[in-house]
Amino acid sequence: MNNYQNKSICVVGLGKTGLSCVDFLLSKQAKVLVMDTRDTPSGVHQLAADIPLHTGGLNQQWLLESDLIVISPGVSLKTREIHTALEAGIEVVGDIELFCRETNKPIIAITGSNGKSTVTTLVAEMAKNAGLEVGMGGNIGIPALSLLEKNYDIYVLELSSFQLETTYSLHAIAATVLNVTEDHMDRYQDLREYQQQKLKIYHQAKTAVVNDDDPLTKEEHQSSQNQVSFAQKNADYCLQLVNNKIYLMAKGERVLACEEMQLTGSHNYLNALAAIALAQAANINLTGIKTALRQFGGLAHRFQTVHFADGVRWINDSKATNVGSTVAALRGLRVKSNLYLLLGGDGKGADFSELASLINKPNFYCYCFGRDGAELAKLSIQSKLFNTMEQAIEHFRPHLKEGDVVLLSPACASLDQFKCFEHRGNEFTRLAKLKE
Repeated sequence: MNNYQNKSICVVGLGKTGLSCVDFLLSKQAKVLVMDTRDTPSGVHQLAADIPLHTGGLNQQWLLESDLIVISPGVSLKTREIHTALEAGIEVVGDIELFCRETNKPIIAITGSNGKSTVTTLVAEMAKNAGLEVGMGGNIGIPALSLLEKNYDIYVLELSSFQLETTYSLHAIAATVLNVTEDHMDRYQDLREYQQQKLKIYHQAKTAVVNDDDPLTKEEHQSSQNQVSFAQKNADYCLQLVNNKIYLMAKGERVLACEEMQLTGSHNYLNALAAIALAQAANINLTGIKTALRQFGGLAHRFQTVHFADGVRWINDSKATNVGSTVAALRGLRVKSNLYLLLGGDGKGADFSELASLINKPNFYCYCFGRDGAELAKLSIQSKLFNTMEQAIEHFRPHLKEGDVVLLSPACASLDQFKCFEHRGNEFTRLAKLKE
């Protein structure tokens, strides 16, 4: 259904993405209705007064009278009213599906439990440095439909499992699932259901870029004909130690020494390998790839050094909203003295046990806070529990000495105590820079 003119289309969920759907559908002369489960949804004041709006729940009658339903990634297909509409034969899609139906330009598609924003931005920088006009968005930055307003050469999209649930027409030139670790267990029945949504990104892709270190990033019967791999070693894209230098390798060729990158940590070396694989699959030249690898300094709130004073390094990894992300941070970390690790927030029903073996070390001290702080504090004999992150930092600050590292890598979402992970990271940064 590409002709939306005079069709009754219900947009479920406002915010930036919902508004981009409304603008797109109005430009196609559709009859748009909007609903949101919140009483006062974000973006409601930007909605034209003549557009029918239902708030505080889902209007079943509107849904059943629609020709098409476009739902926010935050709304599950299992929601009772949406499920009823599906059973009545009404098509339900997301904004990414609308986007894919509109463009014939190449799309590089990236998902994964961790690292997807870093890889998406790095790939976009590679394409820009190769001289291409690049549209980057999706689950990061600009909603995909808003990218259609400019004539780009290529699109680089970060896609969440929620977005992939309602996407059917994606034909990516290159697609990857970077990794799969337990996340959003409050939405999915189990890890397998979550994984299956991630793997949809490969369907109809020209090249699948798989992580050979993580079997969950591959489909059981996936053809190796259109597949390339990345991993620490023994993969198409891997790391190689030569004369005490670690190199990024692409199909047996040296691309760059890791020390030439601004990105640090073994998890970021894997991110770089994935980015190279995606870029080469999309025919982005090596000059653009190398330039971006040298210049890209990483994203805010993602394993970012925000303060260094008196020999103490403060690292903001507030984007670590799940266990897998914190595991990656800990494995990529080098600590000369003591580590003060801040854990806590809303765990979204996750199993924290994987952290235990990594944090039970004589020089690792865990400071836990927030909704699931007590559960996290049980993982280590050197844990202390506080109500807030600020209280935790006030407690250990007097004990910091040269060589110590303070790491905020919470393994949890932030919404129990903060507006968003950025708010949590900014607060950590503010506290890091306070004088005793």
